[in-house]
Amino acid sequence: MKVKTQLRLRNLFISLMVICITPLCERGRMLNGASSENTLAGKELICAIDLCDDMYGAHGLETGFNYQMINRFAHDNGCNVKVIAARKDENWIDSLKQDKADIVIMHTHDSTLTSDIALSRNVDEETVWAVKDQDHLKQVNVWISHMISSHDYEKVRKIYTSGKYDPIRRAEKGITSKTLSPYDDVIRKYAAELGWDWRMLAAVVYQESKFSINSRSHRGAQGLMQVMPQTARYYKVDDLLDPDQNIKAGSSHLKRLQNLYIKQNLDHIELIKFTLAAYNAGEGRVADCRNFAAKQQVDSTRWDEIVKIIPLMREDSILEDESVKLGKFQGHETIAYIDNVMALYDAFCKICPEA
Repeated sequence: MKVKTQLRLRNLFISLMVICITPLCERGRMLNGASSENTLAGKELICAIDLCDDMYGAHGLETGFNYQMINRFAHDNGCNVKVIAARKDENWIDSLKQDKADIVIMHTHDSTLTSDIALSRNVDEETVWAVKDQDHLKQVNVWISHMISSHDYEKVRKIYTSGKYDPIRRAEKGITSKTLSPYDDVIRKYAAELGWDWRMLAAVVYQESKFSINSRSHRGAQGLMQVMPQTARYYKVDDLLDPDQNIKAGSSHLKRLQNLYIKQNLDHIELIKFTLAAYNAGEGRVADCRNFAAKQQVDSTRWDEIVKIIPLMREDSILEDESVKLGKFQGHETIAYIDNVMALYDAFCKICPEA
């Protein structure tokens, strides 16, 4: 009798384990793209993020958040995705209808303007994903539902929403944090290669883009570090929307510029300032400034001394000076750039005291 009771208890325990574990396994299968209804496994998808936010936009880090989400979706569903940041003059809904795109990520208020396009459930309060294929829509909705219900979603969302702040004001208020941006790990990695405090490189990234991966200047510079396409090609980077690749290209360029000055008896902060000046204005302009300063018997190893002679480089007479190769140099933008980066660095050191 005792043996029969033990057998019944064991069988009951096994049955309960199966009942409890099976839903968890099914949920894991859906999140990892292992469902028998996975219609996307092995496919190449084109996704356009049509949020048109940049460093001056109201939505700030939305593109970065959705870039993270769509790449997670692709990973979990066993497919590859090429992500494109749509420009303001591009109509990606038409591209979706013409099978030139597979997913378009848009603002919820823009989705009311679409027709004949299937919309996913909201990824957050701001965005939805538009797809053309109903089978794909089902899979997208299942993944979004599971993602939103996970603890990981809230963690990721918090990282992207917490980056919307004014560093100077935050530092003045004495507010501290363990993170500065969603890209801290990437920034730390490339700052180490530069030999910089990671908060200094974070200051450069913020100055360039306010941590928005979708930033683009009128000159064509793109992404977190406002890298020009030709510069990206030089450093073998082909996707400036990708945070890692963009910071890799920008920091590689900083490293090359820094190497120009590293043996010139500059202290560490001066080395960084001249590197930043070259990053902003070009190495030729910095060479002109230093040559002209030396001719004026001004210390060419200190940026603050260089600033004092820049007004003279705005004069027509500079065109006759043999020490200056590139002509007049206004310098206002470069002076402000370095001042801003150094102020941001000080703010970031206060916000995140632990390096």
